[in-house]
Amino acid sequence: MTVIETAPDLPIPLAKGRPVVGNVLEMAKDPGRFFARAYRDNGPVFRIKLFNKTYPVIAGAEAANFMGSKEGRECLRSKEFWQGFLDEYGGTRTILGEDGDSHKELREIMRRGYSRDAIKGRGNELVDITDRVIERDWQAGGSVPVVHALQYMVTDQLGTILTGNAPLEYVPDIRTMTLYVLNVLVTRQRPKILLKDPRYKKARARVFELGDKMVAELRATAGSKPPQERNLVEDLMDVHLNREGVLPANDLVLALTGPYVAGLDTVANTTAAFIYSVLKHPEVLAKVQAEADDLFANGPITDDDLSRIPSIRYALMEAMRLYPIAVALTRTATRDFEFAGHTIKEGEMVYIGTTVPHFMEEYFPDPDRFDIDRYAKPRSEHLQPGAYSPYGRGPHTCLGKSFADVQMALSMARLFHRLDLELDPPGYTLVTKTAPTPGPSMNFKVKVKGYRHLIP
Repeated sequence: MTVIETAPDLPIPLAKGRPVVGNVLEMAKDPGRFFARAYRDNGPVFRIKLFNKTYPVIAGAEAANFMGSKEGRECLRSKEFWQGFLDEYGGTRTILGEDGDSHKELREIMRRGYSRDAIKGRGNELVDITDRVIERDWQAGGSVPVVHALQYMVTDQLGTILTGNAPLEYVPDIRTMTLYVLNVLVTRQRPKILLKDPRYKKARARVFELGDKMVAELRATAGSKPPQERNLVEDLMDVHLNREGVLPANDLVLALTGPYVAGLDTVANTTAAFIYSVLKHPEVLAKVQAEADDLFANGPITDDDLSRIPSIRYALMEAMRLYPIAVALTRTATRDFEFAGHTIKEGEMVYIGTTVPHFMEEYFPDPDRFDIDRYAKPRSEHLQPGAYSPYGRGPHTCLGKSFADVQMALSMARLFHRLDLELDPPGYTLVTKTAPTPGPSMNFKVKVKGYRHLIP
């Protein structure tokens, strides 16, 4: 789309909506396509109305590129959006809500633990965990609630590899606390009175119990490993013990349980969307099964084997395009700034519609079609500047994206190698949710028709 520059300070257009509620219902139903429609109608700057409040939006490839620019880093901050979340944990700072040098410091501390190196050489361990989960939760002849089952798989995987502990007994509590905190304190889709719900209070206490256990165990073993052998939480404890004031005690529980909170919805929702999309497209299913079977045909795998499953990787990328987790980012303007001819005022909460190009013909022809060949050369549609933003944009781009790419690709390869799945019921059309994060409904199920390959 051509950006038409207008004189600064002209009124920012308001997205078409309904009386009283404004854009609430359309955002709740399909936020990605809502932002794309509003962009089409109004250009890269518009306002949305959520009940009695309006908020400015900057959107499109222009906004995605702006987020990565020096001006974008200087004009937008994250603190206010995450402050309630931080307060609920009783912390002083979190990587999600910090900007500038403070954010860089926390990001550097966590970089190695969340990186692809953290999973390097551990692909077979990840496969073993996936096999264990399949045997436990994906029984032949059974109907499996996909998102629920994947949340347990994700916790098992992240716990084992990032923290050395897979606290499956705490999964319902992590899930409940995440649901309430994100809905009430982060996205603000629900009233604060819900934090008095006994179910939430119990879950919160259990998550803090988990955090306290992790602190005690890490203190007991601190210094027992060389730096290159430490996992994420061991790195965090080392910083707490040896760099005064950088990671104080009241920030430990949030930092140590962070991998579970961060991965539970995001990875589970994305892989659930992958499973649905692959089963809905038999030609893709055939490619996925063939690649998965070839990958595991000769025993243990190596780190280089990921290059042998392009269809699986492309199908994951397409699932993240059509069902993005981070549909729009939320920031606060640190000062007045101009964007596409309009002025955003200091202190305003701003939505940044970075995934709008995901749904635009100009970037992804026939955008509603699940097409895994978009990412192969020579098409490489995702490489157009600002076109593809599944992990966010700018300084807060997901720190664990390289780790997650490997985790999801190997997990899905193993699942489709081992299991013969079908949608339940056959012909099912995916129902999605938006609270607390966009993704497949918790009611989405598949039937395990049988085992394609047993464990040797």
